[in-house]
Amino acid sequence: MRSRRNTELALLAVSSAITCGAYALASLGRNASMPANLLPFFAIILGLLLGAHLALRRFAPQADPTILPVVALLNGLGYVFITRLASDIPDAELLPGQQATWTAVGVAAFTATLILVPRIKVLDKYRYLAGIAGIVLLLFPLLPVIGREVNAARIWVRFGPINFQPGEFAKLALAVFMASILAERREVLQHVRMTFGPLSLPQPKFLAPVALAWGVSLLVMVAEKDLGSSLLIFMLVVIMLWLATDQVTYLLLGFGLFLAGGWVASRTFGHVQDRIDVWLDPFSDPDGVGFQPVEATFALAQGGLTGTGPGRGEPYRIPEVETDFIFAAIGEELGLVGSTGVLIAFVALVSAGLRIATRTRDDFGKLLAASLATLIGLQAFIIIGGIIRIMPLTGITLPFVSYGGSSLVSNYVLVALLLRISHDGAMRPDMAPVDEMEPVA
Repeated sequence: MRSRRNTELALLAVSSAITCGAYALASLGRNASMPANLLPFFAIILGLLLGAHLALRRFAPQADPTILPVVALLNGLGYVFITRLASDIPDAELLPGQQATWTAVGVAAFTATLILVPRIKVLDKYRYLAGIAGIVLLLFPLLPVIGREVNAARIWVRFGPINFQPGEFAKLALAVFMASILAERREVLQHVRMTFGPLSLPQPKFLAPVALAWGVSLLVMVAEKDLGSSLLIFMLVVIMLWLATDQVTYLLLGFGLFLAGGWVASRTFGHVQDRIDVWLDPFSDPDGVGFQPVEATFALAQGGLTGTGPGRGEPYRIPEVETDFIFAAIGEELGLVGSTGVLIAFVALVSAGLRIATRTRDDFGKLLAASLATLIGLQAFIIIGGIIRIMPLTGITLPFVSYGGSSLVSNYVLVALLLRISHDGAMRPDMAPVDEMEPVA
């Protein structure tokens, strides 16, 4: 236990050093001077990370030691770029302070999740409550008074001074629900099947709860024009069915449904067709709907191999660069080398999650770990794929990197659940529960 946590502590120190180095370089590139608050910034970074590290030492001492440092690196790099962009974006002076506050809230939610979920099997008992909670959270933005529409998508909710996206937390609840249902019915889904020519599928009654939650979720998100989350949930369910049953049929069927649904949506919803048109030829309207992807393409081209240098580029020319297009800013100022480093960090994070899934003995834990790792990987793939134009833009955030409180807090909860599964999977059957263990120094 000590070895794992000491390794994690050393990696956190490296992540903090990289973050502070990038912060100093961005200030040198922008203002030709060292930031006056470098030492306080370093102290705050270390304090937050040390708090998360101590929570793991106490409540999940056998958890994977690589996940939290990778998350810290991504979060720190994102904060550096948000701070750097805030100096050039009108009315964005408050963004760094807000992102720092949400980071602190995320670390607090991370710690609270480890405390409130002493065993991952606890969540298995509340499968239907999680499913209902996921659907209710998705419905919140459609309610009058509290629902808010921003950039043609109705995905925001306001309670007094607090704005957040409930869909970010709905994904976690739906992942718990689907993992629990599929784990319970795994054997049935594998053996009780119906044949349609070359296809072999489970009987519909065994997939009814998952299909219902899936269908309602997609309908709600289509009504909210939340294309990114709709695609994310669709792909997540297809991959979870494949993992639960080991049947490639689901991947083929899911791909076919995706193509059919995309065609119908493009003919039914004008905003979907606009996204596809912009993806195929953004230069047809470079000053209108194609302005964002065109500027992002120029930014990536300007970055070249090693980038213009932190603080030396012009990524602020891209609208909403701090949220949807922050990867383009990284590509411009850190180049192909830096953007590849970000991709490697996400690959390492997803790989660690899948490794946890393979080492977990419990079916529910296996599927939940795989689904949580898949969520991170899919979000990164969807948004980066949209920026580099291998798929249409969908408007979701890059986990831990983009500006956004809802995304940051929900992803910290996701990581806490992943580390809880890692700890449970590493425990021997004869070991005491975490609340009966002595604190690890």
